[in-house]
Amino acid sequence: MAPGDFEPDTRLVSATHLSPNINDRRGVDRPSILILHYTGLPTVERAIEVLADPVCQVSCHYVIDENGRITQMVPEDLRAWHAGVSYWQGHTDLNSMSVGIEIQNPGHDAGYPEFPDVQMDSVIALSKDITQRHNMRPEHVLAHSDIAPQRKNDPGEKFDWHRLYQAGIGHWVEPVPLVTDPAQNEASATQSKALAFEFQKLLRDYGYDCPIDGAIDDRMVKVTEAFQRHFRPARVDGHIDESSLQTLQKLHAVLGRRNF
Repeated sequence: MAPGDFEPDTRLVSATHLSPNINDRRGVDRPSILILHYTGLPTVERAIEVLADPVCQVSCHYVIDENGRITQMVPEDLRAWHAGVSYWQGHTDLNSMSVGIEIQNPGHDAGYPEFPDVQMDSVIALSKDITQRHNMRPEHVLAHSDIAPQRKNDPGEKFDWHRLYQAGIGHWVEPVPLVTDPAQNEASATQSKALAFEFQKLLRDYGYDCPIDGAIDDRMVKVTEAFQRHFRPARVDGHIDESSLQTLQKLHAVLGRRNF
């Protein structure tokens, strides 16, 4: 099938370019999770080339250029290969359960520029379209780093999750402010070791692949960084501080109120 030879799932799409890196959704009737990525490549043309290369064995449903142009690469009823080794709320085959959007940005290793307003507008429009059509829960709008914290850090701390939330997309709360006194910061970092069990349990209950053993090792640092990138981006350092813990508690409180 030639590039563009399928009907897009939304009128927001400007072009289609079918990737061969696809299969069926393995018994999943419809996607329930939206996963946002950045491409980590210098141009959108190169990103589409990689995502359509059978040798690379990766793909996604949509690519959004810096200018807001949306290209669909995989029909939503098919399984794209964008999540990789991943986990969320006990599930490990996230590709079967999700729609993946790649947002053009060269990434942390190449300067990590801001996401332009016009690009964010397209992310919001497309995300709203997808989540409404598939009735996706707000807490199922996720970063690639949320589901694969040991491997990925995209779309990163510059991505404006608050702006999505204001548009009715995703789950978000106002982050608890950072402690500004250096002595209090040091005390908070020390205290976080005593609070590690609580923080880990809350992270695991929320959905993250997180041990509940009280250990603050390299694995735990990566998971904490992933949480901070999404929900407390003012400082991404992997420390279990009071700001991170209390922000996570607020997220749970909002979920609890909505579920009753």
